[in-house]
Amino acid sequence: MALLKVKFDQKKRVKLAQGLWLMNWFSVLAGIIIFSLGLFLKIELRKRSDVMNNSESHFVPNSLIGMGVLSCVFNSLAGKICYDALDPAKYARWKPWLKPYLAICVLFNIILFLVALCCFLLRGSLENTLSQGLKNGMKYYRDTDTPGRCFMKKTIDMLQIEFKCCGNNGFRDWFEIQWISNRYLDFSSKEVKDRIKSNVDGRYLVDGVPFSCCNPSSPRPCIQYQITNNSAHYSYDHQTEELNLWVRGCRAALLSYYSNLMNSMGIVTLLIWLFEVTITIGLRYLQTSLDGVSNPEEPESESEGWLLEKSVPETWKAFLESVKKLGKGNQVEAEGADAGQAPEAS
Repeated sequence: MALLKVKFDQKKRVKLAQGLWLMNWFSVLAGIIIFSLGLFLKIELRKRSDVMNNSESHFVPNSLIGMGVLSCVFNSLAGKICYDALDPAKYARWKPWLKPYLAICVLFNIILFLVALCCFLLRGSLENTLSQGLKNGMKYYRDTDTPGRCFMKKTIDMLQIEFKCCGNNGFRDWFEIQWISNRYLDFSSKEVKDRIKSNVDGRYLVDGVPFSCCNPSSPRPCIQYQITNNSAHYSYDHQTEELNLWVRGCRAALLSYYSNLMNSMGIVTLLIWLFEVTITIGLRYLQTSLDGVSNPEEPESESEGWLLEKSVPETWKAFLESVKKLGKGNQVEAEGADAGQAPEAS
């Protein structure tokens, strides 16, 4: 028994074809939106590629760009099919290709749904990428004279200013690395020598942060050196007083920014997916109702349209049997080929 059977007369079929034609062109615009979202996200990720450890995070924008292009192609073709469906002579040319086309549309909708889910689920991968990338970026902050790394200081400073953050997880991350280049250290100074000798790795570590960590909204002049030394500053207690530095780490700031961005894109993609599913269902009803016309020379006659020719369990069973037959056919062909090669070898 057919699933969700609906009766159609000529007037209903014409209205369905016209409605689907209009919806498909709206879907072309939706495809352009998906493409634009993917392109925007890719540009945003490229802007901060220097503080990202690998290119795994580009999977989502690349997928959105690809699905946007496919959406424009498939929906343009579907619009043409719906337009030609009003003319029996033109529809006859499309009729043999409609079932394969609908199967491709179903596959497209499944992939689009998975891409939408990826927008919500890739937070963990992005977090690891940012954590390691920021750690490496901070390590190369002082290498202003090293080719290929001379831009890192500006990149980190602009990042901390734009996102109002400091360090990887917080401002104390700067205490654990030498972020001041040896070029600007006076090695004749006793303080510098003592600091370097006190460190196992021979690094010049200070309880200070770059200027870009300073919060300009603070009423007090920025304290960026000797942050943990209360006696070095008047009326100051680093444990109780609110520091005039950005407290949030850049990993959390960037993760929040990109997560909000991808969540918004995921919602938009899901809404477009629902629209695409509606169009696919409409195309199926249009195809079955037109195929069900008993006499093509009498287009005004009634016909029935359905979503599935059989019930869901029967359709699934028939699908599994067709897959098994296909597998057995390939196995027989392979055995036949092996049997044909055996006499030649002897």
